[in-house]
Amino acid sequence: MALGKGKTIIKEIDGIRCVVVESGIDELRLNFLKKILEYNGYEVKTETIPSKSDDQPPAYTLYVTDIIFNPVISVYGRRLRTPENKILTPQYWNGKPEESDKWYWDAES
Repeated sequence: MALGKGKTIIKEIDGIRCVVVESGIDELRLNFLKKILEYNGYEVKTETIPSKSDDQPPAYTLYVTDIIFNPVISVYGRRLRTPENKILTPQYWNGKPEESDKWYWDAES
């Protein structure tokens, strides 16, 4: 689930109800988010989405076993921490560099 979407999707994995955090992500993004979520005490499950052709790498879906978890609320509510024990920001979650010297109205999208 990207931060722009607030809808929670619940799916059963291995007999456990889980919340979809993000779907269709690559292995680098999977490992990045998994590290953050496990640091914050969440149990994480993953699922491989087979690629449609042989030349494409597989995609992954990342789940959390806490069914009341919502990434949008957790990130914007400042409930998550980075592995460096700093408050996780939306820029950090999205993998964008954090520039603290710019004003929000001057930031480019």
